[in-house]
Amino acid sequence: MAKVKFQEIEFNGQKIILETGRLAHQANASVLARYGDTVVLATVCLGQLKEEQSFLPLTVDFEERFYAGGRIKSSRFVKREGRPSEESILTSRLIDRSIRPLFPKDFFYEVQIVITLLSIDPDHDPVILAMLSTFAALNNSSIPWDGPLAAFRIGYLSGEEGSFLLNPNNSELLSSDLDLVASVSREGVVMVEAGANQMSEETVIKALEFAQGKAKAVIESLEEFQKEAGKAKMIYSVKEVNEELHNAIEGYINEKISEGILGPTKAERESARDEFLEELFKVFEGKATKSEMTEIFDKMLKKLVRKKILEEGVRPDGRKSTSEIRPLSIEVGVLPRTHGSAVFQRGETQVLSTVTLASTSLELLMEGPLGEETRRYLHHYNFPPFSNGEVGRMGSPSRREIGHGALAERALLPVIPKDDVFPYTVRVVSEVLSSSGSTSMAATCGSTLSLMDAGVPILAPVSGVAMGLITDGDKFEILTDIQALEDYYGDMDFKVAGTEKGITALQMDIKVKKIKHEVMVKALDRAKEGRLFILEKMLQVLPQTHSNLSSFAPRITKVMIDPKKIGEVIGSGGKIIKALQEETNTVVDIRDDGSVFVSGATDEEAKRAADKILALVREVQVGEKFDGRVVRIMDFGAFVEVLPGKDGLVHISGLSDQFVENINDVVKVGDAMRVKVTEVDMQGRINLARIIPGQDELTYTSRPRTPRTGGSSMGGRSSGGRSSSGGTPRSGYTGFGTPYHQKPSYRKS
Repeated sequence: MAKVKFQEIEFNGQKIILETGRLAHQANASVLARYGDTVVLATVCLGQLKEEQSFLPLTVDFEERFYAGGRIKSSRFVKREGRPSEESILTSRLIDRSIRPLFPKDFFYEVQIVITLLSIDPDHDPVILAMLSTFAALNNSSIPWDGPLAAFRIGYLSGEEGSFLLNPNNSELLSSDLDLVASVSREGVVMVEAGANQMSEETVIKALEFAQGKAKAVIESLEEFQKEAGKAKMIYSVKEVNEELHNAIEGYINEKISEGILGPTKAERESARDEFLEELFKVFEGKATKSEMTEIFDKMLKKLVRKKILEEGVRPDGRKSTSEIRPLSIEVGVLPRTHGSAVFQRGETQVLSTVTLASTSLELLMEGPLGEETRRYLHHYNFPPFSNGEVGRMGSPSRREIGHGALAERALLPVIPKDDVFPYTVRVVSEVLSSSGSTSMAATCGSTLSLMDAGVPILAPVSGVAMGLITDGDKFEILTDIQALEDYYGDMDFKVAGTEKGITALQMDIKVKKIKHEVMVKALDRAKEGRLFILEKMLQVLPQTHSNLSSFAPRITKVMIDPKKIGEVIGSGGKIIKALQEETNTVVDIRDDGSVFVSGATDEEAKRAADKILALVREVQVGEKFDGRVVRIMDFGAFVEVLPGKDGLVHISGLSDQFVENINDVVKVGDAMRVKVTEVDMQGRINLARIIPGQDELTYTSRPRTPRTGGSSMGGRSSGGRSSSGGTPRSGYTGFGTPYHQKPSYRKS
């Protein structure tokens, strides 16, 4: 058995403990990492050489386990963990995007990385721990990889001076204006994912500098760990190349290829490419495989694209400037029955975004190792194969679709109004109808326009743009609004979204080993110019949010009640709330803090239900008068409903100025009766007096409630009820009204 090795990393005043040699011995490398009470196991395995592929067959899976938080899945029928959660997929993507650029370009072996969450506490971030344990495992493995990296989550507390937070916990993140995750090498930033509360470019750059300054100590610790526990790196096989044939194919392509292959439209470029490849296949048929010839052609085309940009400033679609944005086309209100809709088109990229508004009861409920939480703003991104003019798989969303949807959601989240201002669940769906680069930023712009069209009072409109990079040694060019070829053949995809005031989201992926500081600064400055230009064009079409909601959108009213009275609204077994919803044709959502959201088809329906709810919890005062209705009759009196779900007793002796032998002779269920409150006892039970018809200030005087003897003129009947002289209720009478105060079972907000 391998010897167990440990390595400690000083991390924000705490320690991360890395361990190898005790668990998962069959893996090429494994690292058990602990940070507080959060524990993950990262494993790396090496598969077969995929000679037919021209890309690295790398898979990364972050696996959540409910037992990590001491929980069992709430489903009655399925207790095993199912498909990965959105959070798991986004964590896997963070790791993949960090490590992929650092593998050798000619390494085509299968690599599988699995990170399993074994234990979690809310104050120690499993995402950063998963990233660091992966970097450590890869570094210790025999797989060639140009690491290690450091990973950090950076927060920011605004104020007069402002301060950055290194790896903030959940409570600190709630008050932070920044949530930035970065992977950093010794030389520069490798990967960035961030959400921000309209933050300046200068502050974002300082956050990245802050992360870079903390990287050295972490990287040195991982290098020490490798010296103690690492394997020798493998000598891997590379594809054998026939140099003479390779040079002949390159020569032919150089001679025949022309700038015409870089047409102004995607269809023209792909048609020219297909024609050229068809001719190439004929010339070298039997001498090289089609995949080999295609690979050589793509390398030559890449050189051509990059050369024209760096030397001439001319882009594949004909743009003469690296800062030029493709033509924009914007429409709003394009669909008749949706609550909001917009089509945003930039060049050949076209996205349709729609908004649906619903009751807060339709918030997304998510279950994980730390429990349940809800989301009331959702963005879903769909990328069907027809958007690329291709035939492909339809079905559940891909990891890419989930990642792009999450980025556009994060971009809008800081400007979505709080539920006390706009008490709706909001779902935006972005359908990519045509793709030629930067679809996630088109979805961001489309989301803003459709929300404004729907009448959602967003705090500020958001636009987004994708930036690119072409490098050659020390020479580089930043590209604004990259399209498909520039993304495919370029060195960086840097997406930036924000308002006029500042950045709300950014994401950076690179294909080189690092990005220099000056490149980041220039890219953010150019991105600001680009997104503000796009925002200006958006506001020319829709200058402000529509003042009214769609006629098809539900109307929601919010009221507050005393949390102690929630049971009075719900009733035994939900009886009262169900009846109220059915009567008013509404949906009622009640929260633990006493917030009540009432959703109806019209404002009148919602207000009517809200008024009834307030009436249910209203405190009845002595002396108040009500026009009630008899709801129950007992031997000792009649129960009259004075407010919805709230009734009181009119004693039999107070129903008439005459002696009542049989209560059914003077009153029946359903009778209207005007009453006055005479007493509310310590248990909240209500005593009423019947007001004499036509005499609003006079009531029938109740007779004494003392028990009668058998020889009296009253026939020996007991007064029953709630006599102050000690009389007791008849058998079967157990109290007044409905037992409201049973604590209901309902989900937390």
